[in-house]
Amino acid sequence: MSKQSIAIVGLGRVGSVFLAELLRRPNKDIEVIAVAENGDTSGKILAKAQGIAVLDTDALIAMGEKIDILFDLTGVPAVRKDLREKLMAADNRHTIIATETIAKLIWSLIASDVALPSVHGKSGY
Repeated sequence: MSKQSIAIVGLGRVGSVFLAELLRRPNKDIEVIAVAENGDTSGKILAKAQGIAVLDTDALIAMGEKIDILFDLTGVPAVRKDLREKLMAADNRHTIIATETIAKLIWSLIASDVALPSVHGKSGY
């Protein structure tokens, strides 16, 4: 199995904790290659300190198939819609958008001792 390249959009309460846990448990098969966050959050500071590219969503989309999984942890349906439309416009059929639900599943597998913050309403796919 080849290494999975991950990007995260939204490093607020959920995304910052998710990123920190991914980095705390290094895995040779997973690499966080980029993040997108407009605010000055602890997750954005952590990403910069770890040498992870901090980009806007257009730059993430421009990375094309370099991103295997794009976690949208913003909790904003309009952001998810925008990401889907931009991936389609770029004819990117490789990158998968993973939602908070998938992040919670992964969290339960890697960090069962602490709950992932739950601040977003149900936003669906």
